[in-house]
Amino acid sequence: MPAPEPGAAFAARLIDWQRTHGRHTLPWQNTRDPYRVWLSEIMLQQTQVATVLGYYERFLQRFPDVAALAAASLDDVFGLWSGLGYYSRARNLHACAQAVVATHGGRFPGTSDELMTLPGIGRSTAAAIAAFCFGERVAILDGNVKRVLTRVLAFDGDLAEAKQERALWAQATALLPESEIERYTQGLMDLGATLCGARAPTCLLCPVREDCAAARAGTQERYPVKTRKLKRGTREHVWLWLHWRDEVWLEQRPATGVWAGLWSLPEFDSAEAFEAASADWLGQGESLPSFTHVLTHLDWRLHPIRWTLPDRSSAARRAQIESAWPTGRWFGLDEALAAGLPAPLRKLLLASAPSIT
Repeated sequence: MPAPEPGAAFAARLIDWQRTHGRHTLPWQNTRDPYRVWLSEIMLQQTQVATVLGYYERFLQRFPDVAALAAASLDDVFGLWSGLGYYSRARNLHACAQAVVATHGGRFPGTSDELMTLPGIGRSTAAAIAAFCFGERVAILDGNVKRVLTRVLAFDGDLAEAKQERALWAQATALLPESEIERYTQGLMDLGATLCGARAPTCLLCPVREDCAAARAGTQERYPVKTRKLKRGTREHVWLWLHWRDEVWLEQRPATGVWAGLWSLPEFDSAEAFEAASADWLGQGESLPSFTHVLTHLDWRLHPIRWTLPDRSSAARRAQIESAWPTGRWFGLDEALAAGLPAPLRKLLLASAPSIT
């Protein structure tokens, strides 16, 4: 009997390992419901499993199926997503649910090619849904899987280049087993999330170390190769917490850019700009501790000022101030905390109003 091809040996070892040592109890496993798998895949993009668990359960409680999510308002979706970051995912999640209902009668398409036509579903996410829910023999290539496969193959192409990314997709497809695609796919995910970490991979316990060219050469940490680095920027603003009675004034941010569509505090480019704007306001201001909010591409220095308007401020006086932010409105603190807020604003409100949970 001829020896198995390296690809077949690799897949067989990975499948056996996943069966006995892989993850089997995550709430989105052991289901062929594409809604649940899709929701988990979107949440897990650039976010750790431990963080996603609570959000996933709360989403399912509020939106148990794709029709419920499609019928919700975007504000409701943002409210549940608040703190999970990368808010374009929430917007695409809502748009995708509406597309599934409107175009596909509330049923997710059954192939990766069809799934990729939906908002926010890229090639790897589509493949994961198709493999787990419909048994399609198709490769995934998320961040963890890229790390595993580039090490196994000693793939030194620069993944910042589209042609090299395509080449890795081709090799990932060539490694696919003829059967048990669901367990194989889960095994790749599990291996990348556990033993084959970015730093100090646990190669002695790895089920595919015999197949791994990087492990044999001791070059694991060279892979994956990606030379293009994201250029980080800086930004600085005064953040106005305008307070009247038990309410806070929030404005809805534009549909594009950082925190797109979320409710947030008004911003001023400088302390001088704020002082000029507030020169004739009634009430008093209090400077709160400044902090830096770190985003993927940006370090944002924020200087919160809480300005409390007198309880008896006239409607005309308030309207004069409010007119600067036409997309804004007053929120009770409990209502604000239920809305879609940037994580640092939620933290600020909770710290200053500890009785509200």
